[in-house]
Amino acid sequence: MKRSAFIYLLIIFSVLSSSCSKGNNNPPSPLPPPVTSVKISTDKASYLPGGIVTFNIDHTLPATAKVQYRHFSDILAENTLTGTSWQWQVPDNDYTGYMVDIYDLVNGQKVIYASIGVDVSSDWSRFPRYGFLSSYPKMTTDAINFVIDGLNRYHINGIQFYDWEYEHHHPLAGTPDNPDSVWQEIARRDVYLSTVQGYIKAAHACNMKAMSYNLAYGALSDAEAEGVSDTWYLYTDQNHVNKKVFKLDPSMFKSYIWLLDPSNPAWQQYIADRTNDMYKVFDFDGYHIDQLGDQGTVYNYSGQQVNLPSGFESFIKAMKTYSPDKSLVMNAVNQFGQQNIAVSPVDFLYTEVWAPNEGYQDLATIIENNNTYSNNTKKTVLTAYMDYNLANNPGYFNTPGVIMTDAVIFAFGGDHLEMGEHMLGKEYFPNNNLQMKGDLRDAMVHYYDFMVAYENLLRDGGTINNPVVACTDGKISVNQWPPRLGSVAVTGRDLGNRQVIHLLNYAGANSLEWRDTNGTQTTPQAFADVKLSFQTSKTVKKVWIASPDYQDGVPQILDFTQTPGGISFTLPGLQYWDMVVVEY
Repeated sequence: MKRSAFIYLLIIFSVLSSSCSKGNNNPPSPLPPPVTSVKISTDKASYLPGGIVTFNIDHTLPATAKVQYRHFSDILAENTLTGTSWQWQVPDNDYTGYMVDIYDLVNGQKVIYASIGVDVSSDWSRFPRYGFLSSYPKMTTDAINFVIDGLNRYHINGIQFYDWEYEHHHPLAGTPDNPDSVWQEIARRDVYLSTVQGYIKAAHACNMKAMSYNLAYGALSDAEAEGVSDTWYLYTDQNHVNKKVFKLDPSMFKSYIWLLDPSNPAWQQYIADRTNDMYKVFDFDGYHIDQLGDQGTVYNYSGQQVNLPSGFESFIKAMKTYSPDKSLVMNAVNQFGQQNIAVSPVDFLYTEVWAPNEGYQDLATIIENNNTYSNNTKKTVLTAYMDYNLANNPGYFNTPGVIMTDAVIFAFGGDHLEMGEHMLGKEYFPNNNLQMKGDLRDAMVHYYDFMVAYENLLRDGGTINNPVVACTDGKISVNQWPPRLGSVAVTGRDLGNRQVIHLLNYAGANSLEWRDTNGTQTTPQAFADVKLSFQTSKTVKKVWIASPDYQDGVPQILDFTQTPGGISFTLPGLQYWDMVVVEY
């Protein structure tokens, strides 16, 4: 069905709950409404090649409903949908994303009931989609499964278990033979062994990695009694008088954190042994290594200045040596140490973004720099806290701001750590002051489905470039990336036999700062039936478009006209982000 048959801009979100239910909170469109609404889910976050996907919807659809399986715009198979649960054996191709949609014809027009992405990947690091957990009270199995099912609907394939550990220098409470059943983490919150183990088990059932959070170089006030030597610490002076300390509010936290030299072999051996003790009790898949950013000039016990980035690289390599079968990820706080981290054995690159990297352009630059640092071998996950000041008090995330930030991150091939028991608004992950409104919950499901379904176009090789696109009817102002207020920014990815063109809309936006600190970003102006041209000397065989903002991300073929200088086509509409794909 031609998108020009309706103003798709007014159907931005075919309302999906966290398990993909449909509806419409937007103004009515010329299309007839769906006959019914459905919630759709899959049983896992990712699948092995040749694996079996189990789909579920919450109730029966008309006998005329069909299900389609797509790779890009190509339909691989189509079947009549019967019942509320069915299976699909995915192809044998590894590292491939698919779109699966359910549709029917209503009054001769195609109506999509629901869609969902499917990721087939044998290694999570190829297309990381990182989530988090931050609270581990006494929980039932049903409560644990409820949280993991929510993350599974976003296809989260790895979870950072934030602040579950007993102490930074001694993560396991008790001993491997006799672990404690409950302990207090650094913020004096109770952590239950049964909950942590239950979360790991539930995550593994959905093919998610479970990553144990800890600093690379932290020790609490009782560390000396635990065998941590004064000769391992970082000092602010050359005479080892003043240890480097990270101060925390004593009314909330049980200790300050003193920092050690991450390159010190004795410390590396010590924390590796304590970590391996922890692995004997908890079936974590690896170690999420944190740091505290640039600490200025620091010294070891001998008075030598310590190069922390080099120390991080040494630490990561040591952890891999001591636990070779475990995955490793390390936070580069505002890119501190990232060039060293990138050449170490981490699964992917992880950046916690802070000022002055506050613009949409900065997010893209970090991803591109990480590509360069790793020689395009490692993907990027950004921890970028939205609505930061707003999160000081109870309230709601601002929907346009979150969507616009994710659109940039996803279009440039990155992932956004934001989904856990709640959406993330602060660096202290348990902060859950802000909730998602219904429209944002729906949008996030569409955006994560989109990232999965089109991962081979968004995150799988090729070269980020700036395709030359012009508007020929004057409806929109177009500029090549970076963005400008009042204009539509164009960026793309050259994949040889395909050119991906991303259109990111800043017309009507009031800021180019991604954090949307006070939740004031405005919804971009919507456009319909925009005539565009794209310069290319190659012969074009197909042009198609997909957007997380309409039709559940399902692609549509576009008519085009080719001339010696390129092609022209009509963009049916644009709200936040459209992806046009030109195939040669």
